[in-house]
Amino acid sequence: MTADDLAEFSAEWVEPISTTYRGWTVYEIPPNGQGIAALLMLNILGKFDFSGAHQNSADVLHAEIEAKKLAYADMHRYVADQRFAKVPVAELLSAEHTNARASQIDSRRANCDVAPLEIRGAASAGAAASLPSRAGDTTFLATVDREGNMVSLIQSNYDHFGSGIVADGAGFALQNRGALFSLDPASPNVLAGRKRPLHTIIPAQMEKGTTRIAFGIMGGWNQSQAHAQFVVNVADFGFNIQAALEAARFTKLTFEGCDVEMEDRIPAEVRAELETRGHKIQVRPGYSQSVGGGQAVLRDFATGINYGASDPRKDGAAIPEPEK
Repeated sequence: MTADDLAEFSAEWVEPISTTYRGWTVYEIPPNGQGIAALLMLNILGKFDFSGAHQNSADVLHAEIEAKKLAYADMHRYVADQRFAKVPVAELLSAEHTNARASQIDSRRANCDVAPLEIRGAASAGAAASLPSRAGDTTFLATVDREGNMVSLIQSNYDHFGSGIVADGAGFALQNRGALFSLDPASPNVLAGRKRPLHTIIPAQMEKGTTRIAFGIMGGWNQSQAHAQFVVNVADFGFNIQAALEAARFTKLTFEGCDVEMEDRIPAEVRAELETRGHKIQVRPGYSQSVGGGQAVLRDFATGINYGASDPRKDGAAIPEPEK
């Protein structure tokens, strides 16, 4: 990387990608981000009826975990810098793709060997090795003003708080997110000059009628699956944004196998039922940071009222603007 590489770079204004789930339109940033995996999960989950179910029931959690595996397999297979590779965004979000993936979920048995669904004309495939899952340092914030303008913002230095290099006179550490490139020459995410890697950090927004929400949940590969769980909590179970963030979550940070981490606030009998279906559960304490932490704001445009929510798994806070 040279000084010219940095001098010639400009931030890009991009159109978000979206899907509709139970009447809510959910927006994510496009590839090279992983946000498409959240939309793929929601598309698949939209084929299941959760009415009358509990958010922590075995049937709901099984569907969410299985949808995660399918969505992440496709994300891992296709997502890369779109200036360097053809990423089939429309095909992945299509009804045909959704129906094909949803039909692969066995309601009674976990799939421990999920493969991507091949799409003609897409970027060349790489090996199915897992991408690294590492502890890192990320900051997310969401804000809404009195006019209803909303921002969903995330930034991250990544593994061990970045590269450990501080530019002279700058006072901040440089990030090291180039670690998420592949070194497989057949992968669409293979390392190349002036190319961006498959990226985990994703801000999000969602809207239905006169209600809009800006939200994000940190935690590396946890993010897309946590986004989908948040949306399901709001759309299917009627949670307000604070309850939706506080609700017990699962996370699966690997791309293969049937292992899954789950907070102990999910009842033991539910975990036992999931284990009979083949899930290998690693129990985490309640409000565990392993399932990520998030923030959210909501604007009710019908009343002009703003709401804020902060995940107790992190050290953030919901702070209202003082009245003048």
